[in-house]
Amino acid sequence: MIEARVDLPLARFPLHVELKSGAGVTALMGPSGSGKTSLLEVLAGLRPRARGRICVDGATWLDSTAGIILPPQRRRVGYVPQDAGLFPHLTVGGNVRFGVRPDDAAAETAIDTLEIRPLLPRYPVSLSGGEKQRVALARALATRPRLLLLDEPLASLDAALRGRILPYLMRIREEWTVPCVYVTHNVGEALAIAEHLVLLRDGAVEAQGAPADLLSVPGVLHEAEGGLENLITARVVAHDAPGGVTTAELAAGVTVAVPIAAGRPLGSDLTLAIRAEDILVAMEPLPRLSARNVYPARVSALERTGASVTLRCSVEGVPRATWLVRVTPAAIEALAITPGSAVWLAVKSHSIRLV
Repeated sequence: MIEARVDLPLARFPLHVELKSGAGVTALMGPSGSGKTSLLEVLAGLRPRARGRICVDGATWLDSTAGIILPPQRRRVGYVPQDAGLFPHLTVGGNVRFGVRPDDAAAETAIDTLEIRPLLPRYPVSLSGGEKQRVALARALATRPRLLLLDEPLASLDAALRGRILPYLMRIREEWTVPCVYVTHNVGEALAIAEHLVLLRDGAVEAQGAPADLLSVPGVLHEAEGGLENLITARVVAHDAPGGVTTAELAAGVTVAVPIAAGRPLGSDLTLAIRAEDILVAMEPLPRLSARNVYPARVSALERTGASVTLRCSVEGVPRATWLVRVTPAAIEALAITPGSAVWLAVKSHSIRLV
């Protein structure tokens, strides 16, 4: 649990933020220069001029009225910047275990979570961008942080590398149960990872709440205009090399066909990315269709998002699965779609990207 009310004078505007979020991941979004990194630095204790109150899991880190200012080293914050910030003169193993007691098992657990054990003897100069970020994440986790701060850790990576790192972030969320504030400009990442979203503009909170509930907020909408992805977890159940597809299970009895991924072992987990624009909507079953993935669903909500309408659809047989689908206002009118409508969603296999 994070509760914060902070004030900090900045060159362009004062930072004034009030937020309250649970023990999971809080995504922090907003235009460049809106105060996101400054807020992370306040939480980490790196801005001594900050005033207000910060409590994490019931422990008070800052209470300027009561004269409480916990120094950075006593807050036990794991911080991962955009550039990873690895020590070039240390091996990967030396970076991860830096400042950690030799008998502390957290470092070994972090190494296994991020799957970097083969990299331990190497030096940062020999690592790819994605490998550096995995090492930086492992180093942050090895300290058993009370709070994990991620400042756009995927921003410097290309799309392919971002896709490889994202599943590790989801794994950290599930396995480490540490409160996390995650700065990102990608709405799909926020939807997949975060339980809470805070939108900053000019040092103030413009909106906050569940990520899916903020899609129509102008600042979030602007970030999503380049494309909105559904990030979905599945498990490999079969490979069909002649047919060119791999079959993965979304839930008991519900499968999805994706481009052949023969290198993924049977039983392994996948994270799938499906653009909201690539999902077709029909009001009745679709026989003899080239798209191999067709699912009955129900529209739970729809809202105008720019020139499009975004549907939130619950897929039948897949618990807690909400897919976002983008269509034109004309399609909404022609199909007479309303909240509660039963629909069928169709996705071509080659429209699904493995991350």
